[in-house]
Amino acid sequence: MNKDTINILCKQFDVKKEIITYVMDQENKIKSKFKDIDDMKEYNQYKVLNAMQQAKLNSTHFNWTTGYGYGDIGRDKVEEIYSNVFKAEDALVRPTIVSGTHAISLTLSAILRPNDEMISITGAPYDTLQTVIGIKGDAKGTLKDYGISYKGVPLTDDDKINIKGVLNTISDKTKLILIQRSTGYSDRRAILIDEIKKAISAIKGYDKNIICMVDNCYGEFIDKIEPIEVGADVIAGSLIKNPGGGLALTGGYVAGNKDIIELVANKSTAPGVGKECGLTFGTTRNTLQGFFMAPKVVSEALKGALLTAAVYKSLGFRVIPDVEDKRSDIIQGVELRSKERIIKFCQGIQYASPVDSYVAPNPWAMPGYEDEVIMAAGGFIEGSSIELSADGPIREPYIAYYQGGLTYEHCKIGVMKSLNNLYINNLVKLK
Repeated sequence: MNKDTINILCKQFDVKKEIITYVMDQENKIKSKFKDIDDMKEYNQYKVLNAMQQAKLNSTHFNWTTGYGYGDIGRDKVEEIYSNVFKAEDALVRPTIVSGTHAISLTLSAILRPNDEMISITGAPYDTLQTVIGIKGDAKGTLKDYGISYKGVPLTDDDKINIKGVLNTISDKTKLILIQRSTGYSDRRAILIDEIKKAISAIKGYDKNIICMVDNCYGEFIDKIEPIEVGADVIAGSLIKNPGGGLALTGGYVAGNKDIIELVANKSTAPGVGKECGLTFGTTRNTLQGFFMAPKVVSEALKGALLTAAVYKSLGFRVIPDVEDKRSDIIQGVELRSKERIIKFCQGIQYASPVDSYVAPNPWAMPGYEDEVIMAAGGFIEGSSIELSADGPIREPYIAYYQGGLTYEHCKIGVMKSLNNLYINNLVKLK
């Protein structure tokens, strides 16, 4: 980093020079790890490019229709490209799917029927999904309300899928098994593709009719292959996370076996209507350009997560995943061990944002969450967690979940501002 850059960080962003030096020292220790990330980025970039070329994408696909959306060739082209990249038979990619939780909820409610059973085999699902299932809170219209039962199988002590425990839990009523790839609001690392493959293989060997679903949020383009390529029947995620590349304005996707996508499409509109209707509201260009940019953006976010891990581990904090761990999502957990630290950490991330940088986020009772949550998210797309952001529930051990960053440089200043905010408030000492 040259003198001019250091000066602007000190004078314009109020970062202490000792903080800059400390972060730079940790960066130098991990730069050799960036090559593997760049190799993955390059492979996935060519994969997406090829899918667009094979689909014969052209400028007319960026036009949009009105009314029912009949004949929306752009919408159909988006879903063809998603299917190709994820190696799925079909896909549903719509701006009317409002979040990853919505995409997963839509899929579960399309597949499951009264008296069916679903099993989560990666521990408790993400907070908002627990509400969807009906195992937390008192929301109306949950899966439980419709007579669908739920079981959960904890991970092993070393955070692996307990395959023996899973097979022992399956009953005659089991119709669907859910694998949550990302860490969510837990203290475990993300589930690796090889581990997903091993679990699905065992489940299908036990009963080939059980549907294996993967919550793929935060996991797209982390590896050369996606969960469908290792046996998953269906995956779901959000367009304002990895696959949107920071450009998708909203939306979610579901990809998988054709018969499952038909069910999900019918649930999203009406039986007999399915995928044939539904406006894209002019979002096709942003959705596809974001998908084209996604491998690059994800690689930048991964580098930022690695830097965050290196800096905070060197200060004595537990980081999940560890610096040396293989990664399967873009999330970096930092166990800060106090309410004050998690607040100052997230506020520091907010102060590094291009939007609402002057705002100091504080914990609040967010719908769908049992505990108060603090969220730092000064992005161009509201709630976009592929942009630099950090959040966490206000509960012990006070883990802040850092994710995103459209550029590595933005990630770096986010790390500096978060550490600077802890440092000037006497919540951390440099080693």
